[in-house]
Amino acid sequence: MADMKNMKQCAEFAQEFTRFLLEAEALKFGSFTLKSGRVSPYFINAGAFDDGEKIGKLGQFYAETILRAISDDVLPKDIDTVFGPAYKGIPLAVSTSIALNNAGRRIGYTFDRKEKKDHGDGGMMVGTQLKDGMKVLLVDDVMTAGTAVREVVPKLKAEANVEIVGLVLSADRMEKTRDSDISAVEAVRKEFGFPVLSIANVKQIFAAAAEMTDVSGQPLLSDDVAAAADEYMKRYGA
Repeated sequence: MADMKNMKQCAEFAQEFTRFLLEAEALKFGSFTLKSGRVSPYFINAGAFDDGEKIGKLGQFYAETILRAISDDVLPKDIDTVFGPAYKGIPLAVSTSIALNNAGRRIGYTFDRKEKKDHGDGGMMVGTQLKDGMKVLLVDDVMTAGTAVREVVPKLKAEANVEIVGLVLSADRMEKTRDSDISAVEAVRKEFGFPVLSIANVKQIFAAAAEMTDVSGQPLLSDDVAAAADEYMKRYGA
């Protein structure tokens, strides 16, 4: 019974997040050529969260996902700081930290500079400074290959002997990597040993969108887009 309740809550949360993505015009359906060369039937643009209301709401979704994971003992209660890699991760870390603070958990934020500063406060990091033993939670938008994580981890470890306790994404595309049949998310989990969570995954997003209609009452997802999504996941899904 508890599992059924959790599944319903997850579906409702994914539906709420999908509606938010659509209203922010961050989620688009159609045909999009990705950096990988794959032609995707959908695209999530983090640059669409371009004002205080949108980025604040996005931070709330990240915070809710983190708080649920803490409650389920997937993430530790004593996270010291949320780290967002420059540049897209910067507003994610800040807005998530603010939302967590508003929920009664005082957690810092940290992000990196692209180049080390040799004047003023100096260093590579901005915000909560990293120290040995700190628990650091990573946030990012959408993972395609895990390249950003592999760049960030050694950068953090070079600053201090921190413990990276997990990574939270806005969406899990659930796609296999070029080199294996497992997803980029699963590959990162296996390589680094920390949990990788998402606000929603692509299956949840499409399931939610399939139940929605546009302003004229027509189904939001056309049959063509739905068929393209099925074919895409058959080909690239992990």
